[in-house]
Amino acid sequence: MGTSRSFYRQLLTTYLRPLQRQVLWLALTLLGSIGLQVLNPQLLRYFIDAAVAAAPQRVLGLVALGFVAIALVRHGLAIAATYFGETIAWSATNTLRLDLARHTLNLDLAFHKAHTPGELIERVDGDVDALSRFFSQFVLQVVGNGLLVVGVLAVLWWEDWRAGLGLSLFALVALGVLARLQALAVAPWRTYRQISAEFYSFVAEYLSGLEDIRANGAVGYVMHRFYRILRRWLAVFHRARFTSTLLWGSTVGLFTMGNAIALALGAYLWNRNAITIGTVYLLFYYATLLQDPIERIREELEQFQQAAASLQRVQDLLSHRSQLRPGGQAVLPTGPLSVKFDGVWFGYGEKGVDGWMGGWVDGSDSSTRPPIHSSTLQNLTLHLPPGQVLGLLGRTGSGKSTLARLLLRLYDIQRGEIRLGGVDIAQLPQAALPHHVGFVTQDVQIFQTTVRNNLTFFNAHIADPTILQTLDDLGLLPWLEGLPQGLDTELGADSGGLSAGQAQLLAFARVFLKNPGLVVLDEASSRLDPLTEQLIERAVDRLLENRTGIIIAHRLKTVERADQILILEKGQAVEYGDRSALAQDPQSRFARLLRAGALLPLG
Repeated sequence: MGTSRSFYRQLLTTYLRPLQRQVLWLALTLLGSIGLQVLNPQLLRYFIDAAVAAAPQRVLGLVALGFVAIALVRHGLAIAATYFGETIAWSATNTLRLDLARHTLNLDLAFHKAHTPGELIERVDGDVDALSRFFSQFVLQVVGNGLLVVGVLAVLWWEDWRAGLGLSLFALVALGVLARLQALAVAPWRTYRQISAEFYSFVAEYLSGLEDIRANGAVGYVMHRFYRILRRWLAVFHRARFTSTLLWGSTVGLFTMGNAIALALGAYLWNRNAITIGTVYLLFYYATLLQDPIERIREELEQFQQAAASLQRVQDLLSHRSQLRPGGQAVLPTGPLSVKFDGVWFGYGEKGVDGWMGGWVDGSDSSTRPPIHSSTLQNLTLHLPPGQVLGLLGRTGSGKSTLARLLLRLYDIQRGEIRLGGVDIAQLPQAALPHHVGFVTQDVQIFQTTVRNNLTFFNAHIADPTILQTLDDLGLLPWLEGLPQGLDTELGADSGGLSAGQAQLLAFARVFLKNPGLVVLDEASSRLDPLTEQLIERAVDRLLENRTGIIIAHRLKTVERADQILILEKGQAVEYGDRSALAQDPQSRFARLLRAGALLPLG
């Protein structure tokens, strides 16, 4: 997709408006530095003519001092322009990074399933880094150096119309050729940025699975893929750099032609006594000076070629919209929450119940989407009263984890209704559900921040005594007391030395501190040693007190505390009812599982 001029303007106005003062200072210093470049050659011309005319030494000395002073001021302005430019670039790109990160975090889970973390890191950081010059200096450099070219040509026309005409034609040809050539590099640089994102995605994927790769002897396969990506990346880089080199070679040739035109004009006019020897030097100096703004414009256009590829990718990321329907302003009651599924159908990436509902829930044309074969959940109906616990059983892929994701509204259902505490979750603000639903899985995410932030998820309203009491109840206080700075200890890449059991208890502590009305447990103790498992079982009992619970179970022991049992198979409820009643019914699936004594076939 192309990037429109309106998008360029929107980015510039959005991220430079808060930096208006710095942009103004940058414009003044940059344009002042450029303007002085037009003045200094006049002093050189006067100095040469005065020296030829045997002017007094005092006059020559003053002219020389003036030339040096102007040069120093110009360099000072250039330094100031660099400072303001870097400040603007840093501030604008950091704000854009924050906006992209916020936008990405607000996208639905389907988007994140389709894009790897490495790719998103490259989009949020790598592409934005390529835009730093676009924000800070692109417009000012192009406009400023364009004004410098106009100023030099105006002076040349003032000196002699023939010199002005010759070098004006040269400048127009040079800019026209460079403008035509610069468009050639956009596509190669866009491809380069795309492969860069693939590379970092690949690295992130395999670094996260390093232990499995080494343990199973897959290093050779990974390195083979690594070299294949690098070969593709290198070939694309060469193509992109070739187009930039073509621009550079064209510039060198054009500048050589410009110098030749200036020398020829100077020699011709001097032989006809139309100009002085100082003016001959002035013509040559101005022709050389034209090279600098044209070269700067070329460099800015080359930088813009690379930035344009990143801009297209940034625009593409910002164009993604969450497929979740906007929530309403409904409010959930406090205390244990009832859970009700009424004829719920859901499938990942599906059009609807039968595949032909005439369009997707987002309103897009259904003809552009692939047909479905089966739904993950099919016509699911259940009612869990407040304060009761549901044991959820089923094989791997039966829809157990999907049910939990729907309760958190990470996806929208295609048909039916889900009510939490008597309220349709589609009418709740999307940010409200995580405060009322606690979700604990086997894989606990530990963030590289303080223990306090890991427990409270950056909620500053939770007091330290509350945190300490919760940790004491869960048996984590000895671990905390062994840390050098207690709750202020930074957990690093090794998760602060947390064992799997301690990490699981930390996840329970998070739920305790959040105090939700519904708790969903995804077999949180299935991979722990018996002693730690007993500790976690006690924590589960406390966690489910005066709360509604859903336990995604892999073993019979886990559902002993359940009031209801739901068995899923291929997205359908094949058995649902009171646990005691099902256990006493010899014909029920649950009773047969109890007689088998294990849930080994289930995942």
